[in-house]
Amino acid sequence: MKVIVYIARLLVGALFIFSGFVKLVDPIGSQYKFQEYFSESVLNMEFLIPYALPFAIVLIVAEILLGVMILIGYKPKLTVWSLFFLTLIFLFLTWYSAYYNKVTDCGCFGDAIKLSTWETFYKNVILIVFILLLMLKVNLITPLFKGKIPKLITFVSLAVFMFLVQHVLTHLPIIDFRAYAIGKNLPEGMVYPKDGSIPKVHDFMLEDEEQDLAPELLKKEKVMLVIVYNVDKVDAKGFPAIKDITTKAKEKGYTVYGASASFTDDLVAVKEKHNLPFDFLFCDETTLKTMIRANPGVMILDKGTVVEKKNWVDVDEIEL
Repeated sequence: MKVIVYIARLLVGALFIFSGFVKLVDPIGSQYKFQEYFSESVLNMEFLIPYALPFAIVLIVAEILLGVMILIGYKPKLTVWSLFFLTLIFLFLTWYSAYYNKVTDCGCFGDAIKLSTWETFYKNVILIVFILLLMLKVNLITPLFKGKIPKLITFVSLAVFMFLVQHVLTHLPIIDFRAYAIGKNLPEGMVYPKDGSIPKVHDFMLEDEEQDLAPELLKKEKVMLVIVYNVDKVDAKGFPAIKDITTKAKEKGYTVYGASASFTDDLVAVKEKHNLPFDFLFCDETTLKTMIRANPGVMILDKGTVVEKKNWVDVDEIEL
């Protein structure tokens, strides 16, 4: 039985650490996912939407920290019960998504691994079986280290996780699993897979009042896109830095456009207020949020390949 408990402990801990880590490096993605869950068409809890980011951070940090704690055997009773209640939350959300077909991707593994809603639900069913075993045999969960070492590892881990959250929120995800990551070629991502599924890059359009300029821009060598997915939610402190880098880019021969889902009148007002040296094109808001976790942010393309991405706080690091 000790061997079975040890294997269950190892599997549960590893899964929670992996699942937590792929979301920890991109908490904004989890924020968007909880906003979707809280929306009127899903759980109808719109009053929670403004708290989606702190809710996501707490859940992510709890998930990965509990994974560490079960592996090292720190406070096993507290850890196992916490794992049980956390998994119950995941179980309900994934069942709800699958049964009502409300959220087609629960985001349990961030953008790293995509599972269907029912696959995710069954994964959680198996997971909770292992956790129930650990609850029944919690007395067999012993610390891997003596003394205060497990406690020290737990608190150091918590500090590291909180530092990583702050870092990626200030800058960008340290690992980008999306189809718009640096090095990805967008035209290649638009090709339909042989199985007929939706391409990884879809709904990518950059429209002016007359046409979609995306096909033309994806052929150019030096293209800079300023992503402002929503002017009502933009960090206006970033516009002076955006103005500086886009002015330099145009002097270096770059084609520069803004990309936003906001109304034209609002974009014209922003351009005039901050004296921005570029025009805005329309793009779907979800696509823009997927492209870069910044508002505003900068993406540089070279013949359709993403060669640079920066949050506005780091645009001075861009080498033109």
